[in-house]
Amino acid sequence: MRALLSAYDKTGIVDLAKGLVDLGWDLVSSGGTATAIADAGLPVTDVAELTGFPAMLGHRVVTLHPKVHGALLADRDDPAHRADMEEYGIEPIDLVVVNLYPFRSDPSIELIDVGGPTMVRAAAKNHAHVGIVVDPADYDTVLDELRAGALTAATRRRLARKAFATTAAYDAAIVGWLDETADEPETLPPTVHLALERVQDLRYGENPHQTGARYRTIGATSWWDDVEQHAGMALSYLNLFDADAAWALVHDLGNRPAVAIIKHANPCGAAVGDTLADAYQRAFECDERSAFGGIVALNRPVDAATVERMVAAAQADVVIAPSYEEGAIEALKAKRKNTRILSAPAPGTERLQLRQLNGGFLVQDAHHFASTRSDWQVVTQRTPTDAEWSDAELAWRICGWVKSNSIVLVKDGTAWGIGAGQQNRVEAGQIAASKAAGRAAGGACASDAFYPFPDGIDAAADAGVAVIIQPGGSVSDDKTIARADERGVAMVFTGERHFLH
Repeated sequence: MRALLSAYDKTGIVDLAKGLVDLGWDLVSSGGTATAIADAGLPVTDVAELTGFPAMLGHRVVTLHPKVHGALLADRDDPAHRADMEEYGIEPIDLVVVNLYPFRSDPSIELIDVGGPTMVRAAAKNHAHVGIVVDPADYDTVLDELRAGALTAATRRRLARKAFATTAAYDAAIVGWLDETADEPETLPPTVHLALERVQDLRYGENPHQTGARYRTIGATSWWDDVEQHAGMALSYLNLFDADAAWALVHDLGNRPAVAIIKHANPCGAAVGDTLADAYQRAFECDERSAFGGIVALNRPVDAATVERMVAAAQADVVIAPSYEEGAIEALKAKRKNTRILSAPAPGTERLQLRQLNGGFLVQDAHHFASTRSDWQVVTQRTPTDAEWSDAELAWRICGWVKSNSIVLVKDGTAWGIGAGQQNRVEAGQIAASKAAGRAAGGACASDAFYPFPDGIDAAADAGVAVIIQPGGSVSDDKTIARADERGVAMVFTGERHFLH
């Protein structure tokens, strides 16, 4: 029995080689792997002896030879294959251990592995006769089964699947790098290559009868990988989905202490304040009924004063924060036994946003705010005061994270009214005004898209706001501007729509 070992990552390779030698296997290797094996005092045949050719072209060509690939691809059950092997002096290879150049760690032409993936695919194709190992985590299992007699068919198939998944992910990483380093990168590339690995089993999917898990791009990490759960039940699909939305929103609210409360992917409360406790209290008071069972995201370490406010308020399904001061977790656990308490780093950003359709995907560049205050235009006779500008900017920011159609009413750093996901803008405004119950008077109203008719301006003015911020761009803009002037309301056009579905 012969094994070919060629590992960039030498973790465990010498122990594996020793185990194989103890079982009577012959070893074939090259380069640094061969050196490591030989330095351990183990017998090893260099690939150059097998092929009759030395490594060449700066080590680009080592294993690309019939003496290697014939040995990997031959179907030992096929008489014609056996005849070819005998005619050309090809001896079978029964096990291949390969891990690839670490392209993702330092992407470059020189780290695009060719010989490695070729051997991996050859051995995986012929896994009925050749074991293929691409992950050091499988070394012990392979040795255990060989000591028991042979690799099982199930293990061969599992290893082959992992091998093809590895080369697929490797090629996907190279394609992504070529896209990103093009002289003129396309916003949306001609092809998108997803290679994902399951990294977290969830309590259940969107509903308890569905199975759910978190996947990530193979070879990459996300901020979710560094999330630590300190208490509470196992996380479910919607816990992650809503926590992701809450974490993104609270990190988009500026540098002041901020809190966002999310329910069914929509904010039901959001506020900034001088202290975290103050921001939490006002975010909760925005919509106390909806806050029950929500996700609370806080952008500062949770202190005792904030915990005191939280345990006196509604039950939260998830609390997520950068960290917790001493005693805060224990105090939360004592009052909220089922609450999942998470600490997390700042969220990352994705270049592309994908949404699955039946039979395909919709792809766009990820949600972001393209315009800033310097791009905005005051279109009414009255200009916002400094305080109104502050409310308008916060309202616009929150509105961009609310499902369309959306209206957000803000006063003094608090979203007192949020109307989300309505089929028409007037009803979204009515819901926001009802929830605000007068608390946004003198503040700002944000609309995620233009007002098609002046009745939306009336709804905002009836709620008592002093400034309206909206994209503009309607054929009825002149009428809505005139109505704002009639009602004495300042109005700002951002030139940027923020539908969110």
